[in-house]
Amino acid sequence: MNFDAKPLSELSRLEQCLKADSTPFQTSPHQVISSGCFDEEHYTFVLQSGVAAVYRPSDELLINIVTAPFVFGLTAGMPENSQEYRIVAQTPCDGFYLPATKTHQLIQQASLWREAFCWLSWINHILEKRDMQLVGNNSYSQIRAMLMEMAEWDEALRSKIGVMNHIQRSTRISRSVVAEVLAALRQGNYINMSRGKLVSINRLPTEY
Repeated sequence: MNFDAKPLSELSRLEQCLKADSTPFQTSPHQVISSGCFDEEHYTFVLQSGVAAVYRPSDELLINIVTAPFVFGLTAGMPENSQEYRIVAQTPCDGFYLPATKTHQLIQQASLWREAFCWLSWINHILEKRDMQLVGNNSYSQIRAMLMEMAEWDEALRSKIGVMNHIQRSTRISRSVVAEVLAALRQGNYINMSRGKLVSINRLPTEY
């Protein structure tokens, strides 16, 4: 079983359940999709196409780059003081949103709590994986983990995201340190970059 694989069948059932009572949206690159809640009401957002960046509002830390399909805010407002994230489109995006209270009602009515649990379990796994890669590790180990993650993206996504900015925003390692490590890896032919974007990884040493 591939635990990193997105639970698409469960996600599809949730999407179909929520869509009828929703409001569609379309965004351009760099446009904010969600900044938590509007007028104190929490919302669920379903991304149906496109790529988005997820930020922690308290310090603007980049949590992840996500691709459609994706559901944000499935448990928004549960509890009321729960952390919500700012979502910014990286490419043209579309999808729909609805009040989180309505989301919970529809899931209850359709008996889709199992599907919701599968989706939230996958989110938790991705966040745990991120913690293992970044928390408590030295700067090089963090940079190495970020490069390996970016290498798994498709070519179209890699061509849009600058390596240095992405690593610095995700780890808060100083730009000078990131630049030094990237330069050394390029010089050693461990990675290939073009115009600041990652092209490929040949092999990454475990130690710097």
